[in-house]
Amino acid sequence: MKKYIIVFVLLMSVSFSIQAQKFAYVDTQYILDNIPEYKMAQTQLDELSKKWQKEIEDKIAEVDRMFKAYQTDAVLLPEDIKKQREEEILQKEKDLSDLKKKRFGKDGDLFKKRQELIKPLQDKIYNAIKTMADQRGYAVIFDRSGSLSILYAYDRYDKSDEVLEDMGYSPGESKSKKSSNSSKSRR
Repeated sequence: MKKYIIVFVLLMSVSFSIQAQKFAYVDTQYILDNIPEYKMAQTQLDELSKKWQKEIEDKIAEVDRMFKAYQTDAVLLPEDIKKQREEEILQKEKDLSDLKKKRFGKDGDLFKKRQELIKPLQDKIYNAIKTMADQRGYAVIFDRSGSLSILYAYDRYDKSDEVLEDMGYSPGESKSKKSSNSSKSRR
């Protein structure tokens, strides 16, 4: 009997402590979309990406031309020149692969530029969320734009607009548009 009383008291204390917690959620993508600096950074990243993609496509075309020329001339070339041209083509392919990694790889130029332009904005959002949580007593704030699945969210707990206002920006979308977007994500 004593065990049941202890378990009951523990369950009651846990349930009271859970009820006392305040929760909220934000949509960081919505917040980013309403920050003009993010739009400018995204445009700059898109332009760089297109420029680097064109550079890679030009190198691919060059390798293709070299290979087609080699195939056409291969019958008439002496063995030592064939080998030299094959090595040139292989070197160009290796250079192309290195260029792709350099521009678009895991730690490539695009990743570094994205870190340079977007990371400060993400840090600013994080700090605004942390400040809001500290000032208003939220225990947990979820991000609904990430991989976290929120099946239902009452709009009253969406603090995205408050974060934007705390950061000095005005929300660009109306609440009703956000609400219709959130209902689409429900299953």
